[in-house]
Amino acid sequence: MADKTPRGRAKRTLWWLAGLTVVLAAILGAGVFTGQAQLAPKLALDLEGGTQMVLAPEATGGQDVSAEQLDQAVEIIRQRVDGSGVAEAEITTQGGSNVVVSLPGIPDEETRALIQASANMEFRPVITRGPFTATPEEERTPVEEFPEPTAEPENGSDPNWITPELAAEFEAYDCPAVLGDPNREDLPQDEAAIVCDPDQGVKYIVGPVEVPGTDIADADYGMVNTATGVSTNQWAVNLTFDGEGADKFREVTQRLTPFPEGDPRKQFAIVLDGQVVSAPNSNAVITDGRAQISGNFTEESAAALAEQLKYGALPISFTIESEQQISATLGADQLRLGLIAGLIGLALVAVYSFFQYRVLGLVTMASLVVAGVLTYLAIVLLGWSDNYRLSLAGIAGLIVAIGLTADSFIVYFERIKDELRAGRPLPEAVEYGWARAKRTITASKAVNLLAAVVLYFVAVGNVRGFAFTLGLTAVADLIVVFMFTHPVMQLLAHTRFFGGGHKASGLDPSLLGVEPLYQGAGRIREFKPAATAARPRKNQKSSKEAVKRQTIAERRREERMAAVGLSAGPDAATDRTEEQK
Repeated sequence: MADKTPRGRAKRTLWWLAGLTVVLAAILGAGVFTGQAQLAPKLALDLEGGTQMVLAPEATGGQDVSAEQLDQAVEIIRQRVDGSGVAEAEITTQGGSNVVVSLPGIPDEETRALIQASANMEFRPVITRGPFTATPEEERTPVEEFPEPTAEPENGSDPNWITPELAAEFEAYDCPAVLGDPNREDLPQDEAAIVCDPDQGVKYIVGPVEVPGTDIADADYGMVNTATGVSTNQWAVNLTFDGEGADKFREVTQRLTPFPEGDPRKQFAIVLDGQVVSAPNSNAVITDGRAQISGNFTEESAAALAEQLKYGALPISFTIESEQQISATLGADQLRLGLIAGLIGLALVAVYSFFQYRVLGLVTMASLVVAGVLTYLAIVLLGWSDNYRLSLAGIAGLIVAIGLTADSFIVYFERIKDELRAGRPLPEAVEYGWARAKRTITASKAVNLLAAVVLYFVAVGNVRGFAFTLGLTAVADLIVVFMFTHPVMQLLAHTRFFGGGHKASGLDPSLLGVEPLYQGAGRIREFKPAATAARPRKNQKSSKEAVKRQTIAERRREERMAAVGLSAGPDAATDRTEEQK
Protein backbone atom coordinates (compact mmCIF):
# COMPACT_ATOMS: atom_id res chain seq x y z
CA MET A 1 0.00 0.00 0.00
CA ALA A 2 1.27 3.44 -0.92
CA ASP A 3 1.89 5.84 1.95
CA LYS A 4 -0.86 8.51 1.58
CA THR A 5 0.38 10.73 4.41
CA PRO A 6 1.94 14.13 3.55
CA ARG A 7 5.39 12.67 4.17
CA GLY A 8 4.65 9.75 1.83
CA ARG A 9 3.43 12.07 -0.92
CA ALA A 10 6.46 14.29 -0.43
CA LYS A 11 8.87 11.40 -0.84
CA ARG A 12 7.14 10.22 -4.03
CA THR A 13 7.21 13.74 -5.49
CA LEU A 14 10.93 14.10 -4.79
CA TRP A 15 11.55 10.74 -6.48
CA TRP A 16 9.62 11.95 -9.54
CA LEU A 17 11.74 15.10 -9.69
CA ALA A 18 14.92 13.07 -9.34
CA GLY A 19 13.73 10.77 -12.13
CA LEU A 20 12.99 13.74 -14.43
CA THR A 21 16.46 15.17 -13.81
CA VAL A 22 18.12 11.82 -14.45
CA VAL A 23 16.19 11.37 -17.73
CA LEU A 24 17.22 14.82 -18.98
CA ALA A 25 20.82 14.18 -17.99
CA ALA A 26 20.75 10.77 -19.69
CA ILE A 27 19.41 12.27 -22.93
CA LEU A 28 22.18 14.88 -22.85
CA GLY A 29 24.77 12.22 -22.04
CA ALA A 30 23.64 10.12 -24.99
CA GLY A 31 23.93 13.14 -27.28
CA VAL A 32 27.42 13.92 -26.02
CA PHE A 33 28.46 10.27 -26.39
CA THR A 34 27.29 10.17 -30.02
CA GLY A 35 28.91 13.52 -30.78
CA GLN A 36 25.64 15.26 -31.56
CA ALA A 37 25.52 17.42 -28.43
CA GLN A 38 27.89 19.19 -26.09
CA LEU A 39 27.90 19.75 -22.34
CA ALA A 40 28.21 23.54 -22.59
CA PRO A 41 25.43 25.77 -23.94
CA LYS A 42 25.80 27.11 -27.45
CA LEU A 43 26.73 30.79 -27.42
CA ALA A 44 25.27 33.49 -29.63
CA LEU A 45 27.00 35.87 -31.98
CA ASP A 46 27.70 38.49 -29.30
CA LEU A 47 29.52 35.99 -27.09
CA GLU A 48 31.13 33.56 -29.53
CA GLY A 49 31.59 35.44 -32.78
CA GLY A 50 30.79 33.88 -36.11
CA THR A 51 30.58 34.47 -39.83
CA GLN A 52 29.37 37.54 -41.68
CA MET A 53 28.30 37.19 -45.31
CA VAL A 54 27.42 40.07 -47.62
CA LEU A 55 24.91 38.90 -50.24
CA ALA A 56 24.39 40.65 -53.55
CA PRO A 57 20.93 40.08 -55.08
CA GLU A 58 20.66 38.95 -58.70
CA ALA A 59 17.37 39.50 -60.54
CA THR A 60 16.43 37.53 -63.63
CA GLY A 61 15.74 39.35 -66.86
CA GLY A 62 17.79 42.37 -65.87
CA GLN A 63 15.09 43.64 -63.52
CA ASP A 64 15.92 46.12 -60.79
CA VAL A 65 15.46 45.03 -57.19
CA SER A 66 13.23 47.40 -55.22
CA ALA A 67 13.59 48.23 -51.54
CA GLU A 68 10.35 46.38 -50.81
CA GLN A 69 11.62 43.26 -52.53
CA LEU A 70 14.90 43.44 -50.60
CA ASP A 71 13.08 43.81 -47.27
CA GLN A 72 10.91 40.80 -48.10
CA ALA A 73 14.05 38.85 -49.06
CA VAL A 74 15.49 39.66 -45.63
CA GLU A 75 12.36 38.25 -43.95
CA ILE A 76 12.51 35.09 -46.07
CA ILE A 77 16.19 34.53 -45.23
CA ARG A 78 15.53 35.17 -41.53
CA GLN A 79 12.72 32.61 -41.58
CA ARG A 80 15.01 30.09 -43.26
CA VAL A 81 18.02 30.39 -40.98
CA ASP A 82 16.29 31.31 -37.71
CA GLY A 83 12.60 30.50 -37.96
CA SER A 84 12.25 29.98 -34.20
CA GLY A 85 14.09 33.20 -33.35
CA VAL A 86 16.44 31.55 -30.84
CA ALA A 87 19.56 31.04 -32.98
CA GLU A 88 20.43 34.75 -32.59
CA ALA A 89 21.17 35.26 -36.30
CA GLU A 90 21.28 38.85 -37.57
CA ILE A 91 19.95 39.62 -41.07
CA THR A 92 19.91 43.24 -42.25
CA THR A 93 20.18 45.31 -45.42
CA GLN A 94 23.27 47.31 -46.29
CA GLY A 95 23.26 50.40 -48.43
CA GLY A 96 19.84 49.58 -49.85
CA SER A 97 21.28 47.03 -52.26
CA ASN A 98 22.90 44.19 -50.30
CA VAL A 99 21.87 41.82 -47.51
CA VAL A 100 24.19 41.16 -44.57
CA VAL A 101 23.81 37.83 -42.79
CA SER A 102 25.67 37.27 -39.51
CA LEU A 103 25.56 33.75 -38.08
CA PRO A 104 27.14 32.29 -34.93
CA GLY A 105 29.93 29.84 -35.67
CA ILE A 106 30.82 28.70 -39.18
CA PRO A 107 27.85 27.85 -41.44
CA ASP A 108 28.01 24.63 -43.42
CA GLU A 109 27.46 24.33 -47.16
CA GLU A 110 23.78 23.45 -46.74
CA THR A 111 23.18 26.68 -44.80
CA ARG A 112 25.00 28.70 -47.45
CA ALA A 113 22.87 27.13 -50.18
CA LEU A 114 19.74 27.82 -48.18
CA ILE A 115 20.65 31.49 -47.83
CA GLN A 116 21.51 31.95 -51.50
CA ALA A 117 18.46 30.20 -52.95
CA SER A 118 15.60 32.29 -54.26
CA ALA A 119 12.18 31.95 -52.69
CA ASN A 120 10.17 29.35 -54.56
CA MET A 121 6.42 30.05 -54.84
CA GLU A 122 4.31 27.42 -56.62
CA PHE A 123 0.63 26.75 -57.40
CA ARG A 124 -0.13 23.03 -57.32
CA PRO A 125 -3.48 21.19 -57.55
CA VAL A 126 -4.44 19.07 -54.54
CA ILE A 127 -5.05 15.36 -55.15
CA THR A 128 -5.78 14.16 -51.60
CA ARG A 129 -5.31 15.24 -47.99
CA GLY A 130 -4.69 13.60 -44.63
CA PRO A 131 -3.87 14.24 -40.96
CA PHE A 132 -0.95 16.53 -40.09
CA THR A 133 0.99 13.90 -38.17
CA ALA A 134 2.07 10.41 -39.18
CA THR A 135 -0.44 7.59 -39.11
CA PRO A 136 0.48 5.08 -36.34
CA GLU A 137 2.40 2.17 -37.83
CA GLU A 138 -0.15 -0.42 -36.76
CA GLU A 139 -2.91 1.54 -38.60
CA ARG A 140 -1.06 2.00 -41.89
CA THR A 141 -2.20 0.26 -45.04
CA PRO A 142 0.40 -2.23 -46.36
CA VAL A 143 2.16 -1.04 -49.49
CA GLU A 144 0.93 -3.99 -51.54
CA GLU A 145 -2.70 -2.98 -50.86
CA PHE A 146 -2.38 0.40 -52.54
CA PRO A 147 -3.76 0.34 -56.09
CA GLU A 148 -1.28 0.67 -58.90
CA PRO A 149 -1.84 3.60 -61.27
CA THR A 150 -4.08 2.48 -64.10
CA ALA A 151 -2.64 4.85 -66.69
CA GLU A 152 -0.33 7.77 -67.19
CA PRO A 153 -1.62 10.91 -65.38
CA GLU A 154 -3.61 13.15 -67.70
CA ASN A 155 -3.37 16.32 -65.61
CA GLY A 156 -2.15 17.62 -62.24
CA SER A 157 -5.31 16.45 -60.43
CA ASP A 158 -5.19 12.88 -61.71
CA PRO A 159 -5.04 10.28 -58.86
CA ASN A 160 -2.76 8.18 -61.07
CA TRP A 161 0.07 10.32 -59.73
CA ILE A 162 -0.24 8.41 -56.43
CA THR A 163 1.91 5.29 -56.54
CA PRO A 164 1.88 2.70 -53.73
CA GLU A 165 5.27 3.99 -52.58
CA LEU A 166 4.05 7.61 -52.49
CA ALA A 167 0.91 6.59 -50.61
CA ALA A 168 2.95 4.72 -48.00
CA GLU A 169 5.27 7.71 -47.62
CA PHE A 170 2.21 9.97 -47.23
CA GLU A 171 0.86 7.87 -44.35
CA ALA A 172 4.22 7.89 -42.57
CA TYR A 173 4.83 11.61 -43.27
CA ASP A 174 5.20 13.57 -40.00
CA CYS A 175 4.71 17.26 -40.80
CA PRO A 176 6.01 18.70 -37.48
CA ALA A 177 9.28 16.83 -37.89
CA VAL A 178 9.65 17.75 -41.56
CA LEU A 179 8.85 21.45 -41.08
CA GLY A 180 11.32 21.60 -38.20
CA ASP A 181 14.15 20.49 -40.49
CA PRO A 182 15.71 23.59 -42.15
CA ASN A 183 17.62 21.37 -44.59
CA ARG A 184 14.66 19.61 -46.16
CA GLU A 185 14.96 18.96 -49.88
CA ASP A 186 13.23 21.01 -52.57
CA LEU A 187 10.03 19.59 -54.06
CA PRO A 188 10.17 18.04 -57.55
CA GLN A 189 8.68 20.42 -60.12
CA ASP A 190 7.17 17.93 -62.55
CA GLU A 191 6.03 15.20 -60.15
CA ALA A 192 3.53 14.77 -57.36
CA ALA A 193 4.78 15.73 -53.89
CA ILE A 194 3.77 15.81 -50.23
CA VAL A 195 3.30 19.23 -48.59
CA CYS A 196 2.09 20.40 -45.17
CA ASP A 197 -0.29 23.16 -44.10
CA PRO A 198 0.53 24.09 -40.46
CA ASP A 199 -2.29 26.64 -40.23
CA GLN A 200 -5.01 24.11 -41.10
CA GLY A 201 -3.22 21.13 -39.54
CA VAL A 202 -3.39 18.93 -42.67
CA LYS A 203 -1.04 17.51 -45.26
CA TYR A 204 -1.64 17.09 -48.98
CA ILE A 205 -0.47 15.09 -51.94
CA VAL A 206 -0.27 17.70 -54.68
CA GLY A 207 0.32 17.39 -58.39
CA PRO A 208 3.13 18.98 -60.41
CA VAL A 209 3.58 22.76 -60.55
CA GLU A 210 0.94 24.22 -62.88
CA VAL A 211 1.48 27.94 -62.24
CA PRO A 212 4.86 29.15 -60.97
CA GLY A 213 4.95 32.08 -58.58
CA THR A 214 6.88 34.16 -61.08
CA ASP A 215 3.63 34.45 -63.10
CA ILE A 216 2.09 36.64 -60.37
CA ALA A 217 2.03 40.24 -61.55
CA ASP A 218 0.60 41.77 -58.37
CA ALA A 219 -1.21 40.96 -55.12
CA ASP A 220 -3.13 43.09 -52.65
CA TYR A 221 -5.95 42.73 -50.13
CA GLY A 222 -9.27 44.36 -49.39
CA MET A 223 -12.90 43.83 -48.49
CA VAL A 224 -15.11 41.36 -50.39
CA ASN A 225 -17.92 43.08 -52.30
CA THR A 226 -21.16 41.62 -53.57
CA ALA A 227 -22.27 41.86 -57.22
CA THR A 228 -24.02 45.14 -56.36
CA GLY A 229 -20.89 46.63 -54.81
CA VAL A 230 -21.96 46.23 -51.16
CA SER A 231 -19.16 45.30 -48.74
CA THR A 232 -19.55 41.99 -46.87
CA ASN A 233 -17.07 43.08 -44.15
CA GLN A 234 -14.90 40.08 -45.00
CA TRP A 235 -11.24 40.40 -45.95
CA ALA A 236 -9.83 38.73 -49.06
CA VAL A 237 -6.60 38.59 -51.05
CA ASN A 238 -6.63 39.71 -54.69
CA LEU A 239 -4.25 38.16 -57.24
CA THR A 240 -3.32 39.40 -60.69
CA PHE A 241 -1.43 37.10 -63.08
CA ASP A 242 0.57 38.14 -66.10
CA GLY A 243 -0.52 37.03 -69.59
CA GLU A 244 1.06 33.58 -69.49
CA GLY A 245 -0.02 33.02 -65.90
CA ALA A 246 -3.61 34.05 -66.69
CA ASP A 247 -3.86 31.37 -69.41
CA LYS A 248 -2.47 28.68 -67.09
CA PHE A 249 -4.75 29.71 -64.24
CA ARG A 250 -7.82 29.65 -66.51
CA GLU A 251 -7.08 26.08 -67.55
CA VAL A 252 -6.61 24.97 -63.96
CA THR A 253 -9.81 26.58 -62.66
CA GLN A 254 -11.77 25.06 -65.55
CA ARG A 255 -10.67 21.63 -64.30
CA LEU A 256 -11.03 22.23 -60.54
CA THR A 257 -14.31 24.15 -60.34
CA PRO A 258 -16.65 21.24 -61.33
CA PHE A 259 -15.44 19.06 -58.46
CA PRO A 260 -18.05 18.89 -55.64
CA GLU A 261 -17.63 20.67 -52.31
CA GLY A 262 -15.54 18.63 -49.91
CA ASP A 263 -13.50 16.94 -52.66
CA PRO A 264 -9.79 17.71 -52.06
CA ARG A 265 -9.31 18.01 -55.83
CA LYS A 266 -11.28 21.26 -55.74
CA GLN A 267 -8.38 22.88 -53.87
CA PHE A 268 -5.41 24.71 -55.33
CA ALA A 269 -2.39 24.74 -52.96
CA ILE A 270 -0.14 27.79 -52.81
CA VAL A 271 3.27 26.49 -51.74
CA LEU A 272 6.16 28.66 -50.56
CA ASP A 273 9.52 27.02 -49.84
CA GLY A 274 7.82 23.62 -49.62
CA GLN A 275 5.16 24.78 -47.13
CA VAL A 276 1.49 25.49 -47.88
CA VAL A 277 0.52 29.09 -47.13
CA SER A 278 -3.06 28.66 -48.38
CA ALA A 279 -5.14 26.02 -50.15
CA PRO A 280 -8.36 27.71 -51.36
CA ASN A 281 -11.20 26.05 -53.30
CA SER A 282 -11.77 26.95 -56.91
CA ASN A 283 -15.35 28.26 -56.96
CA ALA A 284 -15.38 29.84 -60.43
CA VAL A 285 -13.50 29.74 -63.70
CA ILE A 286 -11.07 32.69 -63.81
CA THR A 287 -10.63 33.89 -67.36
CA ASP A 288 -9.10 37.34 -66.91
CA GLY A 289 -6.16 36.45 -64.66
CA ARG A 290 -7.71 38.19 -61.63
CA ALA A 291 -8.43 35.82 -58.75
CA GLN A 292 -9.67 36.41 -55.25
CA ILE A 293 -8.84 34.24 -52.24
CA SER A 294 -11.49 34.51 -49.53
CA GLY A 295 -11.85 32.76 -46.19
CA ASN A 296 -11.60 33.51 -42.48
CA PHE A 297 -9.10 36.33 -42.96
CA THR A 298 -8.42 39.20 -40.62
CA GLU A 299 -6.92 42.39 -42.00
CA GLU A 300 -3.49 41.34 -40.68
CA SER A 301 -3.61 37.79 -42.08
CA ALA A 302 -4.89 39.03 -45.47
CA ALA A 303 -2.07 41.59 -45.62
CA ALA A 304 0.51 38.95 -44.70
CA LEU A 305 -0.68 36.51 -47.39
CA ALA A 306 -0.79 39.26 -49.99
CA GLU A 307 2.78 40.18 -49.15
CA GLN A 308 3.88 36.55 -49.43
CA LEU A 309 2.18 36.18 -52.79
CA LYS A 310 3.56 39.46 -54.08
CA TYR A 311 7.15 38.94 -53.04
CA GLY A 312 7.32 35.27 -52.05
CA ALA A 313 8.32 34.24 -55.55
CA LEU A 314 10.92 36.91 -56.06
CA PRO A 315 13.00 36.31 -59.18
CA ILE A 316 15.99 36.92 -56.93
CA SER A 317 18.88 34.74 -55.97
CA PHE A 318 21.96 35.80 -54.05
CA THR A 319 25.67 35.51 -54.54
CA ILE A 320 28.08 35.74 -51.62
CA GLU A 321 29.98 38.93 -52.36
CA SER A 322 32.21 38.67 -49.30
CA GLU A 323 32.59 36.45 -46.26
CA GLN A 324 34.62 37.02 -43.14
CA GLN A 325 34.97 35.74 -39.63
CA ILE A 326 33.90 38.22 -36.95
CA SER A 327 34.92 38.22 -33.32
CA ALA A 328 32.48 38.32 -30.43
CA THR A 329 30.92 41.78 -30.30
CA LEU A 330 30.93 41.71 -26.51
CA GLY A 331 33.68 39.23 -25.82
CA ALA A 332 34.86 37.26 -22.85
CA ASP A 333 35.13 40.30 -20.56
CA GLN A 334 31.44 41.12 -20.83
CA LEU A 335 30.53 37.46 -20.37
CA ARG A 336 32.69 37.30 -17.25
CA LEU A 337 31.12 40.49 -15.87
CA GLY A 338 27.65 39.10 -16.57
CA LEU A 339 28.45 35.90 -14.69
CA ILE A 340 29.91 37.93 -11.80
CA ALA A 341 26.70 39.95 -11.68
CA GLY A 342 24.72 36.73 -11.48
CA LEU A 343 26.91 35.43 -8.65
CA ILE A 344 26.54 38.71 -6.76
CA GLY A 345 22.76 38.49 -7.13
CA LEU A 346 22.82 34.90 -5.89
CA ALA A 347 25.01 35.88 -2.93
CA LEU A 348 22.65 38.71 -1.96
CA VAL A 349 19.69 36.34 -2.10
CA ALA A 350 21.64 33.92 0.13
CA VAL A 351 22.47 36.66 2.65
CA TYR A 352 18.85 37.77 2.81
CA SER A 353 17.57 34.20 3.10
CA PHE A 354 19.89 33.26 5.99
CA PHE A 355 19.30 36.57 7.77
CA GLN A 356 15.53 36.34 7.47
CA TYR A 357 15.00 32.59 7.75
CA ARG A 358 18.14 31.26 9.48
CA VAL A 359 18.75 27.59 8.60
CA LEU A 360 15.48 27.55 6.65
CA GLY A 361 17.38 29.63 4.08
CA LEU A 362 19.11 26.38 3.05
CA VAL A 363 15.81 25.28 1.53
CA THR A 364 15.80 28.47 -0.57
CA MET A 365 19.36 27.93 -1.75
CA ALA A 366 18.79 24.24 -2.47
CA SER A 367 15.69 25.15 -4.48
CA LEU A 368 17.67 27.71 -6.49
CA VAL A 369 20.33 25.06 -7.20
CA VAL A 370 17.70 22.59 -8.44
CA ALA A 371 16.10 25.30 -10.59
CA GLY A 372 19.53 26.15 -11.98
CA VAL A 373 20.28 22.52 -12.86
CA LEU A 374 16.93 22.08 -14.66
CA THR A 375 17.36 25.37 -16.54
CA TYR A 376 20.92 24.48 -17.55
CA LEU A 377 19.88 21.07 -18.85
CA ALA A 378 16.99 22.64 -20.79
CA ILE A 379 19.25 25.27 -22.39
CA VAL A 380 21.86 22.70 -23.44
CA LEU A 381 19.23 20.29 -24.80
CA LEU A 382 17.49 23.10 -26.71
CA GLY A 383 20.84 24.05 -28.19
CA TRP A 384 21.14 20.50 -29.46
CA SER A 385 17.56 20.09 -30.72
CA ASP A 386 16.60 23.62 -31.86
CA ASN A 387 19.96 25.39 -32.22
CA TYR A 388 19.17 27.67 -29.27
CA ARG A 389 22.06 30.00 -28.52
CA LEU A 390 22.63 31.87 -25.29
CA SER A 391 23.28 35.60 -25.70
CA LEU A 392 24.12 38.24 -23.11
CA ALA A 393 20.45 39.25 -23.17
CA GLY A 394 19.56 35.65 -22.34
CA ILE A 395 22.02 35.68 -19.45
CA ALA A 396 20.34 38.87 -18.22
CA GLY A 397 17.04 36.99 -18.23
CA LEU A 398 18.61 34.25 -16.09
CA ILE A 399 19.97 36.80 -13.61
CA VAL A 400 16.58 38.51 -13.30
CA ALA A 401 15.01 35.08 -12.75
CA ILE A 402 17.08 34.55 -9.55
CA GLY A 403 15.07 37.23 -7.75
CA LEU A 404 11.77 36.13 -9.28
CA THR A 405 12.40 32.54 -8.23
CA ALA A 406 13.40 33.49 -4.67
CA ASP A 407 10.19 35.51 -4.42
CA SER A 408 8.17 32.30 -4.69
CA PHE A 409 9.93 30.80 -1.68
CA ILE A 410 9.45 33.98 0.35
CA VAL A 411 5.71 33.94 -0.31
CA TYR A 412 5.52 30.30 0.80
CA PHE A 413 7.58 30.76 3.97
CA GLU A 414 5.63 33.84 5.03
CA ARG A 415 2.37 31.94 4.63
CA ILE A 416 3.76 29.21 6.89
CA LYS A 417 4.69 31.82 9.49
CA ASP A 418 1.17 33.27 9.37
CA GLU A 419 -0.24 29.85 10.16
CA LEU A 420 2.23 29.39 13.03
CA ARG A 421 1.15 32.72 14.50
CA ALA A 422 -2.44 31.46 14.32
CA GLY A 423 -1.40 28.66 16.67
CA ARG A 424 -1.04 25.72 14.29
CA PRO A 425 1.78 23.18 14.77
CA LEU A 426 4.38 23.20 11.99
CA PRO A 427 3.09 20.16 9.98
CA GLU A 428 -0.36 21.74 9.78
CA ALA A 429 1.11 25.19 9.10
CA VAL A 430 3.02 23.79 6.13
CA GLU A 431 -0.14 22.28 4.59
CA TYR A 432 -2.40 25.27 5.25
CA GLY A 433 0.31 27.73 4.23
CA TRP A 434 0.89 25.83 0.98
CA ALA A 435 -2.82 25.83 0.16
CA ARG A 436 -2.77 29.64 0.32
CA ALA A 437 0.68 30.24 -1.16
CA LYS A 438 0.37 28.06 -4.27
CA ARG A 439 -2.45 30.19 -5.66
CA THR A 440 -0.35 33.33 -5.30
CA ILE A 441 2.75 31.67 -6.74
CA THR A 442 0.86 30.20 -9.70
CA ALA A 443 -0.78 33.54 -10.52
CA SER A 444 2.57 35.33 -10.29
CA LYS A 445 4.34 32.85 -12.58
CA ALA A 446 1.45 32.92 -15.04
CA VAL A 447 1.89 36.69 -15.35
CA ASN A 448 5.67 36.26 -15.80
CA LEU A 449 5.14 33.60 -18.46
CA LEU A 450 2.52 35.66 -20.29
CA ALA A 451 4.82 38.68 -20.33
CA ALA A 452 7.67 36.53 -21.68
CA VAL A 453 5.48 35.03 -24.42
CA VAL A 454 4.18 38.44 -25.54
CA LEU A 455 7.69 39.91 -25.54
CA TYR A 456 9.00 36.93 -27.49
CA PHE A 457 6.46 37.30 -30.30
CA VAL A 458 6.55 41.10 -30.63
CA ALA A 459 10.34 41.49 -30.37
CA VAL A 460 13.23 40.57 -32.64
CA GLY A 461 16.91 39.91 -32.14
CA ASN A 462 18.46 39.65 -28.70
CA VAL A 463 15.27 40.74 -26.94
CA ARG A 464 13.71 37.42 -27.94
CA GLY A 465 16.59 35.66 -26.19
CA PHE A 466 15.82 37.59 -23.00
CA ALA A 467 12.12 36.74 -23.26
CA PHE A 468 12.90 33.07 -23.94
CA THR A 469 15.07 32.59 -20.85
CA LEU A 470 12.61 34.54 -18.72
CA GLY A 471 9.77 32.23 -19.76
CA LEU A 472 11.95 29.12 -19.39
CA THR A 473 12.92 30.02 -15.82
CA ALA A 474 9.27 30.73 -14.92
CA VAL A 475 8.40 27.16 -15.91
CA ALA A 476 11.42 25.80 -14.01
CA ASP A 477 10.39 27.81 -10.94
CA LEU A 478 6.92 26.24 -10.89
CA ILE A 479 8.40 22.75 -11.24
CA VAL A 480 10.83 23.35 -8.36
CA VAL A 481 8.30 24.93 -5.97
CA PHE A 482 5.73 22.18 -6.53
CA MET A 483 8.10 19.21 -6.77
CA PHE A 484 10.97 20.20 -4.46
CA THR A 485 10.39 23.12 -2.07
CA HIS A 486 6.98 22.04 -0.74
CA PRO A 487 7.87 18.31 -0.41
CA VAL A 488 11.08 19.24 1.44
CA MET A 489 9.12 21.43 3.85
CA GLN A 490 6.66 18.59 4.44
CA LEU A 491 9.55 16.35 5.48
CA LEU A 492 11.33 19.00 7.59
CA ALA A 493 8.12 19.78 9.46
CA HIS A 494 8.34 16.39 11.15
CA THR A 495 11.94 16.80 12.32
CA ARG A 496 12.81 17.81 15.87
CA PHE A 497 15.00 20.72 14.73
CA PHE A 498 12.32 22.51 12.68
CA GLY A 499 9.16 21.08 14.22
CA GLY A 500 10.42 21.88 17.72
CA GLY A 501 11.10 25.49 16.79
CA HIS A 502 14.87 25.53 17.35
CA LYS A 503 16.23 29.08 17.66
CA ALA A 504 18.42 28.60 14.56
CA SER A 505 15.67 27.02 12.47
CA GLY A 506 14.02 30.28 11.49
CA LEU A 507 10.76 29.02 13.01
CA ASP A 508 11.52 29.94 16.62
CA PRO A 509 8.21 31.10 18.22
CA SER A 510 9.97 33.99 19.95
CA LEU A 511 11.05 35.36 16.56
CA LEU A 512 7.50 35.02 15.29
CA GLY A 513 6.12 36.87 18.32
CA VAL A 514 4.11 33.88 19.57
CA GLU A 515 4.52 30.74 21.60
CA PRO A 516 3.36 27.34 20.39
CA LEU A 517 -0.29 26.60 21.08
CA TYR A 518 0.50 23.18 22.57
CA GLN A 519 3.08 23.30 25.36
CA GLY A 520 3.28 19.54 25.97
CA ALA A 521 2.01 17.37 28.85
CA GLY A 522 -1.53 18.54 28.22
CA ARG A 523 -0.69 22.24 28.64
CA ILE A 524 -2.08 24.85 26.25
CA ARG A 525 -0.62 28.28 25.54
CA GLU A 526 -1.89 30.99 27.90
CA PHE A 527 -2.33 34.59 26.88
CA LYS A 528 -0.04 36.96 28.77
CA PRO A 529 0.02 40.75 29.04
CA ALA A 530 1.34 42.32 25.87
CA ALA A 531 3.83 44.43 27.82
CA THR A 532 4.69 45.20 31.48
CA ALA A 533 7.05 47.63 33.09
CA ALA A 534 8.88 44.79 34.77
CA ARG A 535 9.54 42.90 31.50
CA PRO A 536 13.25 41.97 31.36
CA ARG A 537 15.27 44.02 28.91
CA LYS A 538 16.37 40.95 26.94
CA ASN A 539 12.73 40.26 26.00
CA GLN A 540 12.01 43.78 24.76
CA LYS A 541 13.45 42.98 21.35
CA SER A 542 11.19 39.94 21.00
CA SER A 543 8.19 42.03 22.11
CA LYS A 544 8.87 44.68 19.50
CA GLU A 545 9.33 42.01 16.87
CA ALA A 546 6.02 40.46 17.93
CA VAL A 547 4.22 43.79 17.54
CA LYS A 548 5.75 44.31 14.10
CA ARG A 549 4.61 40.86 12.95
CA GLN A 550 1.05 41.07 14.25
CA THR A 551 -1.73 40.60 11.74
CA ILE A 552 -4.21 43.42 11.13
CA ALA A 553 -6.88 41.59 13.15
CA GLU A 554 -4.51 41.17 16.09
CA ARG A 555 -3.58 44.86 16.06
CA ARG A 556 -7.20 45.98 15.96
CA ARG A 557 -8.00 43.69 18.88
CA GLU A 558 -5.16 45.22 20.90
CA GLU A 559 -6.37 48.73 20.05
CA ARG A 560 -9.97 47.97 21.09
CA MET A 561 -8.87 46.47 24.41
CA ALA A 562 -6.46 49.33 25.07
CA ALA A 563 -9.27 51.82 24.46
CA VAL A 564 -11.28 50.40 27.37
CA GLY A 565 -8.27 50.03 29.61
CA LEU A 566 -7.98 46.28 29.28
CA SER A 567 -5.15 44.02 28.18
CA ALA A 568 -5.05 40.54 26.73
CA GLY A 569 -3.60 38.88 29.82
CA PRO A 570 -5.21 37.06 32.71
CA ASP A 571 -5.13 40.29 34.80
CA ALA A 572 -7.49 41.84 32.30
CA ALA A 573 -9.97 39.04 32.83
CA THR A 574 -9.77 39.65 36.60
CA ASP A 575 -10.37 43.37 36.08
CA ARG A 576 -13.50 42.66 34.02
CA THR A 577 -14.80 40.32 36.76
CA GLU A 578 -14.25 42.93 39.45
CA GLU A 579 -16.04 45.59 37.40
CA GLN A 580 -19.03 43.31 36.87
CA LYS A 581 -19.28 42.76 40.62
